[in-house]
Amino acid sequence: MPNLSQLRKLAAQRITAPFLSALSRSRIKPNTLTWLGLAVSFIAAYTIATRHLVVAGILVLLSGLFDILDGAVARATGQSTRFGAMLDSTFDRLADAALLFGVALLYLRTGEWLTVALAFLALVGSFLTSYTRARAEGLGIACPVGLFTRAERVIILALGLLLDQLFIALIVLTGLAFFTVCQRLVYVWQKTKESRNYYKD
Repeated sequence: MPNLSQLRKLAAQRITAPFLSALSRSRIKPNTLTWLGLAVSFIAAYTIATRHLVVAGILVLLSGLFDILDGAVARATGQSTRFGAMLDSTFDRLADAALLFGVALLYLRTGEWLTVALAFLALVGSFLTSYTRARAEGLGIACPVGLFTRAERVIILALGLLLDQLFIALIVLTGLAFFTVCQRLVYVWQKTKESRNYYKD
């Protein structure tokens, strides 16, 4: 029975397969795809702020496609680098910030402060989900757990835009992001506890 991480990898392979062969033969560099993904995210943020929600939803999905294609092309062509991974992670955070800032701007105009606050909390949650994993790995602890990764965040936000249900999408984004943070904290605590017990024995 495949776990959640394996299912994500399988889904990513299915999504990228139709594009991977052509991109691998082209001269497009993986980092170029990373830059394109960020640019599309900024355009999507603008369309959110100006309430072109269906267009924004499509653009969010397109930016998510670029996000998985850059890594897939890098692996397929042997162009994976540590800097490329760093650039990808950094631009993912910028994209998240831009998109949720666009949501906040949209609802600031109408004075819907609860939705603005939810957008802020969703942003904090998205940053923390990435930070907890990176911090764990910085401590030498692999952290493969997590119910809600960036792929799921992109899908939920896109659905919220396409269905004009941003408030519900923000509740889901915020709740599941903080749930994932707790998952990772508990996982790392258990791993560090096991290490202490090992040295005691």
